[in-house]
Amino acid sequence: MNYLINIDNGGTLTDICVADGDNIYYTKTLTTPADLSECFFTGISKIAEEISGDDNLPEFLRRTDLIRYSSTQGTNALVERKGPAIGLVTDDPGLPDRLRHDDNTRELFDDLIGTRVAVLGKADSRDSREGDTSLVKAINSLITAGSERLVVSMSDPDRERTLKRIYLSTFPRHLLGSVPVLFSREFSDDRAEVRRVWSAVLNSFLHPTLERFLYSAEHRLRAHKIKKPLLIYRNDGASSRVAKSVALKTYSSGPRGGLEGARALAETYGLPHVLMIDVGGTTTDVGEIDDLRISSERRGRVEGVPTSIELSDVRSAGVGGSSVIRAVNGQITVGPDSVGAAPGPACFGFGGTEATVTDVNLLLGVLDPETYLNGELHLDRDRATQAVMHNVADPLGITLPEALGRMQQAHAAKIAESFRSQVRDDGETTLAVFGGGGPMSACLAAGIAGIRHVIIPRLAAVFSAYGISYSDVAQDFETEITGMSDTEVDAVRRNLLDQAGSYMFQEGHDLPDCETDWTVIYENPDGSEHHRADPDDAPTGDRNLHRILRLTARHVLPHPTVVPTGAESTCEARPAGRRTLLTTFEDNDRREEETHTVPVLVLEDQPAGAAGSGPAIVEGPFFTARVPSGWTFTVSGAGDLILNDQLERTN
Repeated sequence: MNYLINIDNGGTLTDICVADGDNIYYTKTLTTPADLSECFFTGISKIAEEISGDDNLPEFLRRTDLIRYSSTQGTNALVERKGPAIGLVTDDPGLPDRLRHDDNTRELFDDLIGTRVAVLGKADSRDSREGDTSLVKAINSLITAGSERLVVSMSDPDRERTLKRIYLSTFPRHLLGSVPVLFSREFSDDRAEVRRVWSAVLNSFLHPTLERFLYSAEHRLRAHKIKKPLLIYRNDGASSRVAKSVALKTYSSGPRGGLEGARALAETYGLPHVLMIDVGGTTTDVGEIDDLRISSERRGRVEGVPTSIELSDVRSAGVGGSSVIRAVNGQITVGPDSVGAAPGPACFGFGGTEATVTDVNLLLGVLDPETYLNGELHLDRDRATQAVMHNVADPLGITLPEALGRMQQAHAAKIAESFRSQVRDDGETTLAVFGGGGPMSACLAAGIAGIRHVIIPRLAAVFSAYGISYSDVAQDFETEITGMSDTEVDAVRRNLLDQAGSYMFQEGHDLPDCETDWTVIYENPDGSEHHRADPDDAPTGDRNLHRILRLTARHVLPHPTVVPTGAESTCEARPAGRRTLLTTFEDNDRREEETHTVPVLVLEDQPAGAAGSGPAIVEGPFFTARVPSGWTFTVSGAGDLILNDQLERTN
């Protein structure tokens, strides 16, 4: 079989995972924020050379069946509020207040929209010149106020459609002066106005970040005569062509890949409850697998804001390996702003002057400056020292070692805060940790949150990219059938099948070659899901529930084979060397520091069943894991690192 390429683009690093039958190849490269297509092709070229031994990228791409891509760029843009200014046009003066009904929505509304709201009067004649003039005035005023993209929501669906015709005739899309406008009902037919409008606003905010890269990447792929399309991995766990994807469905799509991989871990190791944390450069993404089910919401939320689409229940906290750590008003703060890949942590030597946990771990001795990113990037201790002293130690009037200890603890505490509320009291929670920054802080954060079992997969550094390989090409189609007769429902079925046939044909697959699945979703009046059932089941007797008929069309792709995990016996782990660590501790109300050497183990050199205890450092492919005192570790038959806390802790 040919290659299946899976790419997860992060704020600091881009991960590439390639499947070739039962073989898995992977690598990482620095993200290039100015032009994401650069790191896209750099990563593919790098893995092509590793697999084939030469740098013949065109030949490698010709042997590629498909490329599946996910990006945290949209998620990061929202966390850091780096995106277009949105303007809102409505005829309902009360809509802004309803969109700002609690602390979460109020903060996001103020950051994305603020005062850029234009309220149209109620039109007596929808086709009148007065309506034409009021819309043009509203758009011009919002553009003058700095709006870069607009969302239109009218109380009357017919008026919204009329205004769309007026807009297209007044501001034709082919003119340079036109401004992108999204009409809320064009994006979603959700009955709930607040969810519908928020969905349109968020999609408008996320769209430009992805659009610039995706069409640039597609253009460059066509230059290599590649006929297979670039597929976008979505938050629902499926993939689709660029032209058949919407930006909002890509929100936290990378973590959804991690959730798919974590579900495979839960099944392999028989784990009842798994919390996934994916620690990237800018964010820590948290998801949950309960009894092999990925937690999701029928009407998903983004930063606590309700939307109209189904989303995995993934929460993103503004803390990662490149999060800025500063002293502010005598306290150490972590994130949410990040140095990303450019300029990156100070120790990267790319001009960064802010301190990050990457700088901290370098100075503590956790990271080896010669082996970072498998030796592809040398880390600069002097620059890291300058950043920590200038941003934390000097402002607080403390020594460098004390600053490092407090920064490390603050960073681990911020990560623990992102998932602590989901930890079960019965001790059955396992933390599955991955991402480039996760293994260094995994046990520290777990201990703070009261978790005593941790898994760091062998592919931790590229685990979300690996998880993307569980996806298929799929599309969902829905229509509300509340109160419809059997004859009317049959007509809806035929219409949905026609839509599915058209969409899947445009995806490159004939509907008869796809799997189809029918479901009836019963919704409460507020739009939350009540339950799901087979369409042939008798309808519920509760007349307050809305019925939505869903058709899922899926073209199944090859998936990874889960490796058996059993280890025949337990043996002592074999160190490859030793490393000096700097640690700080409290002694009689005084903070002390000391240095000691710990064993360094190369994960891929350990046989199945290799075991040991902390303190220790485990070097995996493209990641470094820290095993603190009181923790034990075992290497599973699949090469994953299983860690257990042996100390009794008070939390």
